[in-house]
Amino acid sequence: MSNLLLGNSVQIKELNETIKQVAPSNISILITGESGTGKEIVANAIHYYSKRKNKPLIKVNCGAIPEGIIESELFGHQKGAFTGAIETRKGYFELADKGTIFLDEIGEMPLSTQVKILRVLETGEFMRVGGYENIKVDVRVLAATNRDLSKEVFNGNFREDLYYRLKSVNLHIPPLRERKGDIKILFDYFVDSFCRENNIKFSGIEEDAMEYLINYVWYGNARELKNFVESIIVLNPDKKINIEDVKKHLKQETIENRRLPAIKIQQIDSITDKDLILRALIELKADIIDIKNLINEIKFNTTPQTYDINNDFYIQKDKMNQMTMEEIEKEVLTYLLKNNNFNVAKVSKILNQTPRNIYRKIKNYGIKKQ
Repeated sequence: MSNLLLGNSVQIKELNETIKQVAPSNISILITGESGTGKEIVANAIHYYSKRKNKPLIKVNCGAIPEGIIESELFGHQKGAFTGAIETRKGYFELADKGTIFLDEIGEMPLSTQVKILRVLETGEFMRVGGYENIKVDVRVLAATNRDLSKEVFNGNFREDLYYRLKSVNLHIPPLRERKGDIKILFDYFVDSFCRENNIKFSGIEEDAMEYLINYVWYGNARELKNFVESIIVLNPDKKINIEDVKKHLKQETIENRRLPAIKIQQIDSITDKDLILRALIELKADIIDIKNLINEIKFNTTPQTYDINNDFYIQKDKMNQMTMEEIEKEVLTYLLKNNNFNVAKVSKILNQTPRNIYRKIKNYGIKKQ
């Protein structure tokens, strides 16, 4: 595997080029992005292409270290500095001398520790816990977070001076849903790696199943895709993966994990993220219209209006609750096609799906151009 991020999207190509440009310097770098996008891979790549390649790369998960011992872990401690300190111990910064330290989840770091990190960045010096002498190190600092640090600064949870010091260069990794063209590349790589490591044969995946994966919303990003690949290969040995296998596996995700509105739906087994969003939007639309009608009825004693799918894209809630997800999808697709002069390319962009997928649905639902 390349030491860079995998993908042919413009975003990933530009990010990989930037990594190569900034790696040879000693400048501190802040890596941002959602969980599972590959922040650690970026840190590895920066170290690999730097002049410190043959020196240590020390990785620290700041969110996994209890607040009471994080300074001891980072800066070390002297013998007798606290109960249990039976010997002098070096911290991660000393171990990373002449190399690189990667502070993952730095947004979780306590404010008191942030002060000392800032001092190391500015002077290259620190004291061990319980120590009295300054220790000088030559360490390149990389930091990563899935939080919005500017908001954390505003809320008083992160030091402004440290934020700007770390953000000399900010490398942001876009989520997988914004670069769908990379999904198949990552899928193939994860399949190949897992099969080689476990001496397993993969019998392939059908085209419509792959299409489904490309249009799926991967909130867990590349990490979620990797876990999916490994699970579905193990659960379907010596079998070509079809769309039903994919749907059966992905339906195990809960609504809460998908961060979507909690909606009571009868046919929960056949639901995807887009189905949930679609139904939520339709219900919201219906609620707004109901409120408007009620206000008009009270203020002006008027008769509530009736709405039709073709002129206001409104499906009555009683009717909607009796419809299948396919029927709702057909209604919406028909509406969008009609109001965009049957421009499939435009509709596919609105729905964030491939034109091929839209053409397939037009055929399946028997939608005719009027």
